[in-house]
Formats: sequence, structure tokens, C-alpha cells
Amino acid sequence: MNIKSLLFGSAAALAAVSGAQAADAIVAAEPEPMEYVRVCDAFGTGYFYIPGTETCLKIGGYVRFEVGFGEDAYDAGVGTDDWDAYGRVQLDFTAKSDTELGTLTSVASVRWNYGDDTAWTDNSNDVHINEAYIQLGGFKVGRYWNWWDANDLPGELDDLGSARLNSIAYIYTGDTFTAGIQVDELSRADVFGAGGALVSAGGQEVGVEAVVQAALGPAKLEVLGSWDFGAEEGAVRGIGSVDVGPGTFYLSGIYSSGENAYYSSGEATVAVAYSFKATDKLEIIPEAQYIWNTEVDADGEFFGDDAWGAGVTVNYEIVKDLNAKIAVNYIEVGDDDDSVQGIVRLQRNF
Repeated sequence: MNIKSLLFGSAAALAAVSGAQAADAIVAAEPEPMEYVRVCDAFGTGYFYIPGTETCLKIGGYVRFEVGFGEDAYDAGVGTDDWDAYGRVQLDFTAKSDTELGTLTSVASVRWNYGDDTAWTDNSNDVHINEAYIQLGGFKVGRYWNWWDANDLPGELDDLGSARLNSIAYIYTGDTFTAGIQVDELSRADVFGAGGALVSAGGQEVGVEAVVQAALGPAKLEVLGSWDFGAEEGAVRGIGSVDVGPGTFYLSGIYSSGENAYYSSGEATVAVAYSFKATDKLEIIPEAQYIWNTEVDADGEFFGDDAWGAGVTVNYEIVKDLNAKIAVNYIEVGDDDDSVQGIVRLQRNF
């Protein structure tokens, strides 16, 4: 072998080694497998698995714009007005998973309101917790719509109680029968009279609720009772509904022994409504209510004028998840105080 052949052979070997090293240097690492979001159908539509877990999450809520009207019904802080507009955003986060003790559920619901002069300073932003609770099987704890708030008639007239409280409940749910008992935290503020004198002291009190619900074919019945230990007063409410003709008929009645955290609009009331499904998109709801003894004396006892009202609510689905609502109500307290009030609402659910 001569010198020239040796040099050519060495150069070829060096080139082969260099080429192999260069090829190794530019080889990309294998990509990690990507975990795509999976649909969870164990708890209904809209849920998906949180990646890397067996917890199912659902995100929903709505955007609302509403204009309310009524003579002297809205106080903007500088006088009394006949109308008001406000906007709302609500976001709901629901997480569910199966456990050996039943379904574990947590709900976080937050509301943003702007410009509702009946409840907030004129045209200010307000953010608050709508609901925040944990439920395992039949046990439920947190802030949520209690039975007085969650169940009422389908129109916009009735006054049948409303409260979101910090509570602990146990709920038994069967195929056609539901029963529950609940303990509520009732927080009261101090009440001051003329000259700054303390009329009644506030503080932490306790209330209790019990409910029975039953479905009997086309009919449904709910009986709800509550007792406010601080006020030493309580209230009982019944709501029934039955499918009649092209709609559903509702009847409700309440008796309240005195002013309490659950119902203080009057000593007793009766309300009726009929939800008429005119078309797949149009629902018309006439409604009426009568309330006895709407005033409360210093001892928490009811007295005074009766009140009654009648109205109609119209719901229309413009397109899927976009709904319009118009409600007009006539309300009279005693013989001289009467008014016409209502709302016009547009709401997009998601």
C-alpha cells in the first residue's frame, strides 16, 4: 500500500465518523404523548375529564341584560325613578367524581352585576358568591339556594320566600320521593332606632328546615317547614303542580307565625299560575297572588293591609340558548297603593 492510498483511506474514515456524529447531533427527541381532553358522560352533558384525573368538570353560566320599569320602583341614590337597566354575568363551575361513599360534587358560582339600582349603588360593579358548596352523597354543606329559594312558581310575580344561607343538609333522593333536613346559620345585624338607641341586638342564630317532595304521575307536591330559633317564629309552605291540557297548573300557600328569616312578606298567602306552552319556543304564564297582613309590629307580629297582584310572563326562545322574557304585573297594597311593574330581559345561556 502506498502513501497516497493510505491518506485517502484515512480521510474517508474520518469523514464517515464525522458524518455519523453530525447525524446524531440533529436527531430530535421523541415527542411525549399528548393527553387530549376526554368527554365525561357519567353525569350528563357538558362534562369533561380534568386531564390527569378522574374528576369531571362542567363550565356554564349566562350573560343577561335587563330593563325594569315601575312607578317609583327604582332608587338611584338621588331620587326615585321609574326604570332601571342592569347587566349580569354568572359563571358556574361544577366538579363531580365517583367515590366509595357516593358522588362527590362541588359547585362554585360567581355573579358580576352592574347598574342594578334596587340593590347596589347607582351604576357600580358588584361581585358576589352566588353558590359555593360541597356535596358527598346525600350530605351537603356551604352556601346555596335553599328550598325556599330554589322552588317557586314559574312566573315573575310571586313572592314565596328567598334565601341563600350557609347551611348543612342531608337529602334523601329516590325515584319519586325526596326528603331533606337542613340547619342554617342566620346572621342578624343590630337594629338602631331614633337617637341611635339599640332596638334589637343582632348576632349568630340558627334555623332549621325540613322538606318532603313527591312525584305522582303528572302531579308533583312539595311541603316545606322552617323554624327561626332567634325569632322563635316559623313558616310552612306547600307547592303543588299538575299537567293540565297544554300546560302545567301551579298552586302554592304559606302560613308564617311571625317575622322570621324564611318568610316575612305577610301572615299568609296563596298564589296560582299556569304555564302554557303555546309553541316549542313560546311560553305564556299568567299568575296571581294574595297576601294577608303585610305589616309587622315591634314584636314581630303581622297586622295591617292585605296585598294582591296579577300579571303575565312571556318567555320566548329566539335561537337555541338565547331567550327573551317580558313580564308585566299589577300590584296593590291596601286600597290606595297600587302600581304596574315589569321587566324586559335578554339572556344568553352557555
